[in-house]
Amino acid sequence: MRKLGICTDFIGKESSLEEGYALVKAKGFHSIFVCDEDATQTERHIVAAKAAGLSVDFLHAPWHKINTIWLDGEEGDGVIARLQQCLDIAAKHKIPAIIVHLSSGENAPCVSDIGRRRLDALVDHAEALGVKLAFENQRKLANLAFVFELYRDRDAVGFCWDSGHECCFTMKKIDFMVLFGSRLLALHLHDNESVYDLDSHLIPFDGTDDFELVAKKIKTSGYGGTVMLELKRGAYPDLSDGAFLDRAFLAASRLRTLIDGE
Repeated sequence: MRKLGICTDFIGKESSLEEGYALVKAKGFHSIFVCDEDATQTERHIVAAKAAGLSVDFLHAPWHKINTIWLDGEEGDGVIARLQQCLDIAAKHKIPAIIVHLSSGENAPCVSDIGRRRLDALVDHAEALGVKLAFENQRKLANLAFVFELYRDRDAVGFCWDSGHECCFTMKKIDFMVLFGSRLLALHLHDNESVYDLDSHLIPFDGTDDFELVAKKIKTSGYGGTVMLELKRGAYPDLSDGAFLDRAFLAASRLRTLIDGE
């Protein structure tokens, strides 16, 4: 049976990391992913999650100043170095993939030769470590199309489909799964109100997205990995962590049934 997973960036805020991850496991989840905002803290999360019996499916690489990878200057070099560090952490802890953004905001820069050279180095580093890069859909199609054409023969490069981003950033005018679903490596599943640029990260079935269609796209792709939720804990201030996880688990289970019929 397909695993169920959840982003746990709220763990450690109401309880210790150890207590938080034990609760995630007790509520039925099998997997998590960690947002790599601080390398030391990321490693603490990984160790605590694994100690609780959870698998870490991937790390979400930092996206701060990600637009600078396409521009001349030291900032772009620094961003790539930080992404390489994220790959190093993943390799150290035997985590199979990291998630990478290629743009941020509506006015992201165009693809460029310097960006290509930086990404060449990043892909080479990933292959040397045996870690995959899953590039995530944001607002722009061109960046993703560029990367998947450029690295069409590189096994280290794949796609992370964020269903909620497709719903609120491109208003479903771009079908990313039709374009890149054959290279699907990871999922970010969440709901929202289908309002442009309002990225609410709600529990599936709490908003307006069509999760029967989401499930059909996942099934059609042949993806056999985790049903991974990426939720904002702050959207549910009246729920305890336990009640939030219960509600999220029920939604993930329902979505798994839609995908697999189990």
